[in-house]
Amino acid sequence: MLLHIPEVFSKDEVARLRSILDAGPWADGNATSGHQSARAKSNAQLPEDCAAAREVGGLVVQALQANPMFVSAALPHTIFPPLFNRYEGGQAFGAHVDNAIRTHPSGLRIRSDLSATLFLSEPDDYDGGELTIDGAYGPQVVKLPAGDLVLYPSRSLHRVTPVTRGARVSSFFWIQSLVANDQDRETLFQLDVATQRVAIDKSPSDPAVLELTGVYHNLLRRWSEV
Repeated sequence: MLLHIPEVFSKDEVARLRSILDAGPWADGNATSGHQSARAKSNAQLPEDCAAAREVGGLVVQALQANPMFVSAALPHTIFPPLFNRYEGGQAFGAHVDNAIRTHPSGLRIRSDLSATLFLSEPDDYDGGELTIDGAYGPQVVKLPAGDLVLYPSRSLHRVTPVTRGARVSSFFWIQSLVANDQDRETLFQLDVATQRVAIDKSPSDPAVLELTGVYHNLLRRWSEV
């Protein structure tokens, strides 16, 4: 499932985040690449342990934990500390699949079930830079407003096209979900959304809402890994 989550940050909030990030110590993005990615990747990245990355990364995680759509879709067990990259001057990232296991310098290690890109540049500020994700129905091209996020399975083959004008700044990270199976997680998300829609027309104590809620939690209990 590929999911667009709008307005994780407002435009004013994005501007404040960018003021911190743009002043950071940008370096070669291959510092965090695996063997396959290093051959395909050309961009700049903030070092994982720099103050700017830690400060803005903390704000990103805080916003995600308070975002109902993200929590419902990802069912996060652990969010990898967000990273930040910048593409400009023809830089790109060729086709690749994200590493199954991600390890942070702090010693944190997660299984990457979901990948996320939080756009921090407006689409009109740069040419190219589309995130293209291959799926069952062909490639899907993603280029979102600043402050919006796309969530997709980490097993997906994906790429970033060359940025030929301006700069594309974003945050990217991975999530280990409570539910490892993509189809099970999507089923739970759809059931959660449907239950909320029923609750709008009925009261939260309506028998139909209570039954749907019970089914949701019983499935989550069966499929989750805590």
